[in-house]
Amino acid sequence: MSDSFQTIQSIGSKALLEKIAGFESYKNEHVVQSIGDDAAVLSENDGSLTLLTSDTYVEGVDFDPTYTPFHHLGYKIVSAGISDIYAMNGNPEAMLINLAVPNRMSVQMIEDLYKGINAAGSNHNVEVVGGDLKANHANLVVSISVYGRVSEEKITYRKGAKEGDAICVTGDVGGALAGLRILMREKKYWEEHGDESVQPELGDYQFVVKQQLVPEARRDLIQVLEDQKVVPSSMIDVTKGLVSEVSALSDASKLGAYIYQAALPIAIETRQVADEMEEDVDRYALFGGEDLELMFTLPENKVEEFVKHFTDFVVIGRMVPKEEGMKMQTAEGDVVSFDELS
Repeated sequence: MSDSFQTIQSIGSKALLEKIAGFESYKNEHVVQSIGDDAAVLSENDGSLTLLTSDTYVEGVDFDPTYTPFHHLGYKIVSAGISDIYAMNGNPEAMLINLAVPNRMSVQMIEDLYKGINAAGSNHNVEVVGGDLKANHANLVVSISVYGRVSEEKITYRKGAKEGDAICVTGDVGGALAGLRILMREKKYWEEHGDESVQPELGDYQFVVKQQLVPEARRDLIQVLEDQKVVPSSMIDVTKGLVSEVSALSDASKLGAYIYQAALPIAIETRQVADEMEEDVDRYALFGGEDLELMFTLPENKVEEFVKHFTDFVVIGRMVPKEEGMKMQTAEGDVVSFDELS
C-alpha cells in the first residue's frame, strides 16, 4: 500500500467534510450559506431565502430492517430532513425522494415506506415533488432533499450566539438511544433463539422505541417563535447528542459553553432503560443523538418572557467567553471539560 494512502477512518467524517469544503468551486452570488450549517441558504429576487438540505440512509448502516418497519422508516427520514429546515427557523415546503432498491424488496415494502413519507409530509405540510428510482445489487438506499423558505428577518444560523446567552433545549434527550438499545437487545434475543414465532416484548418501552423509530420534528417551537416574533440568536437540531450540538453552536459563534449536568432534560422512561442496561443515562443525553429536538440560544431576559408562551424546553447552560472553553458542571459540583467526557 502506498504511503500516501490515508483511510477515511483515520481522520473521521468531520475532517473529511472540511477537506471537501476546502475545494474551490464556482461561487454563485445567490448562495448566502453553503457547507457548515443545518441547511444551505440561497437568496431569492423577492428578498426571501430558500433553504436546502439532504440526507442519505443506507440499510445496515443507518437502519436495520429487522426492527425498523418501513412505514416508520419513511416517517423518520422526513422528520429528520424537515428538522434541518426548522433548525434554520424556516418552514419546509417540498421534498425529493431518491431510492436505490434491491430486487429482494417487495412492492409492499416500498409502499409502506411511502405511507410513512406521506404521513410525515401531511403532518408538516410538505409535498413530495419527485425524485429518482434505481435498482441496487445490495442494500436499500434512501436519500431525501428538503426545500424550505424563511425571511431574512427570521433566518437563524448556528453562528450568532452572544456571550451570556442561555442554551435551551426542547423536549427531552437520550430517548432515541434508549429505544435503539432496547431494539438491539430484542434482535439479539431473537437471533439467539431462532424462533420466528417469538415476538419482542416492547409494551414497557413504547416511549423510547417511538423516540427511535418515529421521532417528531419540533414544528411547534417554530410556530410559537413566529407567533411571538422571537428570533433565537443561534439554533441547531439535536441529531448527534448534546456535546456535539453545543460544540457546534459554540464553534460557529466563536464562544465557549458552560452546561449543567443536573439540568439535562431526560425522561423517566429513558432513565429506566439505562438503569436496566446498567449504563450511564447522562451519556445517552450527551452522546446519543437522533432525538430531533431543537437547541437554541436566547438572551436570558428573552427566556423569561418566552417561557410564558412555550414551556416545553429547559435551559441547560450558557455561552461564555471562548477562552473559558467547553465545560460541564457535574451533579456533584465538579467542573469537567468536554474532552474529559469523551
